[in-house]
Amino acid sequence: MPDTITERCEAKGLRMTGQRRTIAQVLEQSQDHPDVEELHARAVAQDPGISIATVYRTVKLFEEAGILEKVDFGDGRARYEDAERDHHDHLIDLQSGKVIEFVDPEIEALQEKIAQKLGYRLKGHRLELYGVPLKKD
Repeated sequence: MPDTITERCEAKGLRMTGQRRTIAQVLEQSQDHPDVEELHARAVAQDPGISIATVYRTVKLFEEAGILEKVDFGDGRARYEDAERDHHDHLIDLQSGKVIEFVDPEIEALQEKIAQKLGYRLKGHRLELYGVPLKKD
């Protein structure tokens, strides 16, 4: 499987215009979970001719092709991440909106155990925890 979003788009036969390449590169460089408005702001910094409509169409195309995954952290904003990223779960800070990615082997094992106990083989899951920082005295 190709490594970058751009390479995966090309491998799937998507026509990669200059603006789509810019949007793909912005997504590849993102360490967070940007929404369309954030993607647009970052893309415009590289190519002022990119419209918000182009970003909307491009993320929809990438999502339909299985290249991007839409995530919703309950704040009413659709955010995006690379569908090929290593598995991880999310902890969302309800005060700041910060999204922390983590992997916990105990949680992974417990989910497998629960699925087996209920008569299933787990094929995937999504875990999102919502919290507020502990007060430090």
